[in-house]
Amino acid sequence: MTWRWSVCVFALDVLFCLFYGVLTFKDQSVSLNGKWSLSNSNGSLILPADVPGCVHTALQKRGYIQDPYFRFNDLSYRWIAFDNWTYTTTFNVPGELKSEQDFMSLFMVHVFILKFSKTICLCMNRSRQKILLVFDGVDTVASVSLNALILGGTDNMFRRYDFSVRELLTDGDNVLKVTLFSPVVYASERSEAHSSYTVPPECPPDVQKGECHVNFIRKEQSSFSWDWGPSFPTMGLWKEVRLEGFDVIQLIQVSPVPLYNSSLSQWMLQVELLVDAVQTTDGNITLSIPELNSEETFTVRFPTGRSGISFTLNINTSSDVNLWWPNGHGDRPFHLLTISCLQDEFMILNTETKVYFRTVELVQEPIPDSTGLSFYFRINGKPIFLKGSNWIPAHSFQDRVTPAVLRNLLQSAVDANMNALRVWGGGVYEQDLFYSICDEMGIMVWQDFMFACAMYPTEDDFIQTVREEVIQQVQRLKSHPSIIVWSGNNENEAALATNWFNIPSSQRLLYLKDYVTLYVYNIRAIVQEEDQSRPFLVSSPTNGAESEQEGWVAENPYDLRFGDTHFYSYTSDCWDWTAFPRTRFASEYGFQSWPSFSTLQAVSVEEDWNVTSHFFSHRQHHEDGNQQMLQQAALHFHLPNSTDPLKSFTDTLYLTQVMQAQCVKAQTEFYRRSQSEIIEGEGHTMGALYWQLNDIWQAPSWSSIEFGGKWKMLHYFAQNFFAPVLPVGFEDGGTLFIYAVSDLSDLKLQAVMTMYSWSDLDPVCALQSDPLLVSAGSAALIYKHNVDALLAGCGNCTQFTCLLTFHLQDSSGQQGPTNHHFLSSPNVADGLQSPNITAKVQQDEAGYSVTLNTAAVAPFVWLDVGKIPGRFSSNGFLMVTRNMTVSFTAWRPTSVAELSDSLTVTSLGDIY
Repeated sequence: MTWRWSVCVFALDVLFCLFYGVLTFKDQSVSLNGKWSLSNSNGSLILPADVPGCVHTALQKRGYIQDPYFRFNDLSYRWIAFDNWTYTTTFNVPGELKSEQDFMSLFMVHVFILKFSKTICLCMNRSRQKILLVFDGVDTVASVSLNALILGGTDNMFRRYDFSVRELLTDGDNVLKVTLFSPVVYASERSEAHSSYTVPPECPPDVQKGECHVNFIRKEQSSFSWDWGPSFPTMGLWKEVRLEGFDVIQLIQVSPVPLYNSSLSQWMLQVELLVDAVQTTDGNITLSIPELNSEETFTVRFPTGRSGISFTLNINTSSDVNLWWPNGHGDRPFHLLTISCLQDEFMILNTETKVYFRTVELVQEPIPDSTGLSFYFRINGKPIFLKGSNWIPAHSFQDRVTPAVLRNLLQSAVDANMNALRVWGGGVYEQDLFYSICDEMGIMVWQDFMFACAMYPTEDDFIQTVREEVIQQVQRLKSHPSIIVWSGNNENEAALATNWFNIPSSQRLLYLKDYVTLYVYNIRAIVQEEDQSRPFLVSSPTNGAESEQEGWVAENPYDLRFGDTHFYSYTSDCWDWTAFPRTRFASEYGFQSWPSFSTLQAVSVEEDWNVTSHFFSHRQHHEDGNQQMLQQAALHFHLPNSTDPLKSFTDTLYLTQVMQAQCVKAQTEFYRRSQSEIIEGEGHTMGALYWQLNDIWQAPSWSSIEFGGKWKMLHYFAQNFFAPVLPVGFEDGGTLFIYAVSDLSDLKLQAVMTMYSWSDLDPVCALQSDPLLVSAGSAALIYKHNVDALLAGCGNCTQFTCLLTFHLQDSSGQQGPTNHHFLSSPNVADGLQSPNITAKVQQDEAGYSVTLNTAAVAPFVWLDVGKIPGRFSSNGFLMVTRNMTVSFTAWRPTSVAELSDSLTVTSLGDIY
């Protein structure tokens, strides 16, 4: 062979192998989502079903059932969860997963010419050496078969399952079946098998109308019912199903986690690759962040099978690392990390991912003038007051939680000045998009593991599936900067410590042992091994470090000198701030309200629109909840007394929202002003996460956003009480106090106060305090005055005839919202009347607006446009000026005429 021929052949060899080598080592993923067949156990129902999806939504889509949320259908459709259901699909193996024989024949001549050179041997390998059948989420207990051969089973909604199927696939039709077993029956059978001792609670309270033994199955705990949600024990393939084929290695998960060495002032990036290798494979991996001039190459050996391999990329100390900050505290830039792996000059792995740099610390250290410990979070070295709420599943059927639903709810949180959400432990680990949006918007996430309000078994198989669940979820989520803390469970330390379940004292050590086994020896141990970048708490509420010192279950997990607190009181007066706990961190608190009439209309009929109706009672899943709402409202408001049943009903809905908004406002403002105070060892409050942000269906709950996304009055109030700069006013012992709260910067502020008569829109008098420097991240007393002396100095005002508004200002003008303080309850106020508000809807280039005109002071002015989705710029406000204009953002096309026809305006004086 001449040298010219050799060069030509070599050039062909390089071109062929570069081109086909890339194809050879590129993974192939083929979706099996789409239309499957669904049947029940006796074959009486056979219907098409979407994957991802669940049985309930498939039945509804094909007309076998109505809307499960309509009226009493949660009871009517209980039978669905007691049956077994089978999903079936038939598919052909796509060509890209097969051996391409014609393609290989083309290369035989080339192989012969090159005398079986090494590079051509690489090119010959065209078949996928390994093919996996992957289920990202199976809900929940199932048997999986392919071509009549059983591949295995599933028992955990929160795990990814895969099965090696290369040798089982045929060239023709392949039949895949997933038989789902009744979760209710399974949970009951598991409970019965656990005969040596009970694992409480066995069943939910009767008022929840739910199913029993949910703690024996690893699925969404609230799917068996909760005090704010229905019982729909779902079954289905709730996440993606696909075939994955690869020749060398498959990249399952990339987890880049930045770590900061404060002693060296050095960032490093811990990068973990979860891979599956066909056989032991050597390669050279390069990690690179070009923006930071940081790149390193590592020689690595991938062992056969699945493994996790970690690398540390040191960040160039001369580079400017852009930090991720929570909402309201800075921007959220990211850097791109590229990962590539070469084997014998061929690229066997190539990907890129976002990296966000931030540090988080949970500070638990002694506090001056207190015997306890602090409990607050430092982000990038800065103490941050967490302002936000608690997140529950956005729908009973997860396939209905669309990207638009997630984005709308999370944007609503940001628009209410929130910077944190707690993903509650009785729901689901949210989808990837949820955390990506939180990264983008700066919402810090307190992430519970999915255990709530129960004891749990600790048999080997239960522990093993939980271990795999925790490993997978931590690996999936730990690269998200939004997650700032892991928490092992919701309220289970408190349940055990305060004996919610009436466990005999002789058996307490047995349950304590189970508790420590599950949450400490397993979950905590796994998290600390998998993720060194953020703190772990065993429970919420907890005394944190103090609970650990007491053997993980504190004698009093509600000790206000430590940790976080959950607090609910429905009988004490919610306007009395002295009833609130001066806690280090308030991670749950709240009051119920009913949703608006338009939200209820979608799932009810006219006979239901009465506070004495069966529907009104049925939708309430909290014991005595309806009575508690009205009793709390009656402390400060007259209850509706219209003789028109429909008006009485809608007025009642409105008043529960007024009560809820005012109650949560009072409590949240108490927590925000307590951040800089220690009184009798209590205080230094650094978080306020009210219960709860969103609703799972149309019913009374503690939420501030109704099912469907409509803001309740509480959420409009949250815009103000979570404002970065906030004035807080309250009375104590006949003295009025006004505090200034500043999250962001040092400000020289003064309080400006205006006194109004209930019967007149003209101000009675105006006052202002001396300017005071308020430090960033603090609350300071800015004004103090005896109430009687204040009233005496304002003409003929008494506590019954007048009310106070106040705001903060500096040399540049007003800072933060205008707040109000009622000197007496509205139900004893002298002069409160119907204000006869008129409204005009207009449209211009900026959008829609509503201009209001009032004849009198109007508290809690509420604008509602019925079923037209959207939100107002402000709502539920106190109107003390004759004219006011608010904007309306519609979420679908509408018109001035439609808005005008739908608009209603209600104030407190209109319901009496």
